[in-house]
Amino acid sequence: MRVPLPAAMITISSAMRSLPFVARARIIFALALCSLLLGGCSVLRITYPQAPTLAYWMIDNYVDFTSAQTTRAREAIGQVYAWHRSTQLPVYAGLLQRAQAEVVSSVTPAQICGWVDEVQAQMNTSFEYALPAVAEIALTLDAQQLAHMQGRFDKTNADFRDDFMQPDPKERLKASVKRSVDRLEILYDTIDDKQREEVVRAVAASPFDPERWLADRIARQQIVLQTVRRLQRDRASPAQAQAALRVLANQVQQSPNPAMREAQDRLKRYGCEFGARFHNATTPKQRKFAAERLKGWADDLRTLAAEPKDPPGPPPT
Repeated sequence: MRVPLPAAMITISSAMRSLPFVARARIIFALALCSLLLGGCSVLRITYPQAPTLAYWMIDNYVDFTSAQTTRAREAIGQVYAWHRSTQLPVYAGLLQRAQAEVVSSVTPAQICGWVDEVQAQMNTSFEYALPAVAEIALTLDAQQLAHMQGRFDKTNADFRDDFMQPDPKERLKASVKRSVDRLEILYDTIDDKQREEVVRAVAASPFDPERWLADRIARQQIVLQTVRRLQRDRASPAQAQAALRVLANQVQQSPNPAMREAQDRLKRYGCEFGARFHNATTPKQRKFAAERLKGWADDLRTLAAEPKDPPGPPPT
């Protein structure tokens, strides 16, 4: 089960692993939030400045850049990073600060889903800023690079099977419970046996169907490859490529299959309901820990945003 926790941003890193390349481009400069999963505030301060290098490596793993593409990609990533650091980190810090004030009390599923939506909206903003460079590079990919991308998709799909589709139902449940507990303990510190039992029940009842998710994921990966091939075949202009990739990113974020979209919405609602139910059963000590953790992250983001740096330029073109 994938659970949007009261600090909805905690789920982003795990979600990234299940998304195709274009969706990862959408959130590549939300690496500050991904860094939260690495263990705390000091790690965030260390990791975020490495975001341009991490972003380049992640994308290069998918497309295997040529020398010329490498130069352009690193330049574009640097521009987007400077913009993200100056304009987006304060927004995320504000979201964390508001969540900090709210987690000391009970929360509703609507609040949690609202946090998820706010984070997604900021990801969309980042993708829109980076879109001109993404489109430019997409138009330069050759057949060998698209084959490389297919191979990378195959590898991540195999990883998905290993992580979520263990043949033994007990092992599958055990792995899912461990993932959920690990994420919860990032925010709330150690949970007790009764709370762990609640996680087990929630995971067992989750509408998440990994076989169905994988089939839809593979279909959307093929849409990615087909879209890039069509853009190149039609000798698309940069504006046409941007429009097509914007549609593609939306399809990757939300399945073009109506039945699957309903499944995604149902899983989101379920996660928000569980997140609220779990949070509302936490102890005052756990809520205090959560508030302090969120404050630490918010303080770190503001520190990072205020550090001396080159001013951000216009969107990379």
